[in-house]
Amino acid sequence: MTPVRYHSGQFPPQNLDLQRLLPLIGPAHAEIAGYEGMLKGLPNANVLLSPLASQEAVLSSRIEGTQTTLTELLTFEAEGDLSDESTPAKAEIREVLNYRLALYAAIDMLKEIPLSQRLVRDSHEVLMQGVRGYNKAPGKYRRLPDTCWIGPPGSTVETARYIPCAVEELNSAMDVLESYMHEEPLDSLLQLAIVHAEFEAIHPFLDGNGRMGRLLVPLFLFAKELLSSPSFYISEYIESHRNDYYDGLLAVSRDGDWTGWCAFFLTALTEQARANQQKIHDLLKLYDERKELIVEATHSQYSGRMLDWIFTRPIFQTTDFVKNSDIPEPSARHILRVLRDRGLLKEIIKARGRQPATLAFTDLLNIVEERPLL
Repeated sequence: MTPVRYHSGQFPPQNLDLQRLLPLIGPAHAEIAGYEGMLKGLPNANVLLSPLASQEAVLSSRIEGTQTTLTELLTFEAEGDLSDESTPAKAEIREVLNYRLALYAAIDMLKEIPLSQRLVRDSHEVLMQGVRGYNKAPGKYRRLPDTCWIGPPGSTVETARYIPCAVEELNSAMDVLESYMHEEPLDSLLQLAIVHAEFEAIHPFLDGNGRMGRLLVPLFLFAKELLSSPSFYISEYIESHRNDYYDGLLAVSRDGDWTGWCAFFLTALTEQARANQQKIHDLLKLYDERKELIVEATHSQYSGRMLDWIFTRPIFQTTDFVKNSDIPEPSARHILRVLRDRGLLKEIIKARGRQPATLAFTDLLNIVEERPLL
């Protein structure tokens, strides 16, 4: 089968079927506006959204083939040696960690510079730092021909499913995409759908394009002031509709089916915004309920600080909490003991010798993963 090649000279699309897309645009905006309303109402957004950022990193990386779970990611972090790549599983966890680091780095950059090629390249460099693919020019566009294609394992450029933008056209294609990102569009969510597909079609880097393309989604929503925080996590929907996602992207270059792609992406935004609202509702409810329980159980002035700690680090080592929670050591040890006895924290790794116990806030993890984990 002949590989599908990049749709050179056919961007931006000119013939969208708006009659088909308009009924999808309204619901997408409504759900994202509902999500934005919840974000603005959060009393401590950084705390409550932290577990969702970790889950987004897990799912976006899983789309690319990693098998890391949220529990594995957080346990690895709790153990403290973030440079450990002694096993393939730990090397994969490093990739997931880098995704989250790249997201946070991009958020910081958006405070200083607009959404641009510079921001994309700098974020990509963070994404690929020290992991598989680091030897593939992180932060730099492809320069050599026939070095990038998409297909099953073992495929060649002749047997590939898709061959992205040729290197001699790549810089020009990215310039056009950047210009399009800053145009005043017919609709901003439609524009986002087109931006995401075009970035994936160009495939400017040797590795990490899929993850970088999904990072663009919350960054774009924030840059266009549709969200007050770049905290929109779309990989859950994409991961559960992976075949439709890749088929839709391929159809853009193969058939010029931008309308079909936009319909898929608008639906993804709608469904994911709705799911994100439910998760925030559940997390906020859990936060309020556990705050009352911790106050009642510990009678401690540090109960709020404790709760914020376990929301941002739902898996942690006891010594880390005692040393770094800004709670006096006697109070910290008392709080841990009480919460373990009450079942609010679960011991998942027992203390051995000089190795401290590892505890998990399972109620939080179960909400984020939408299934019992521990």
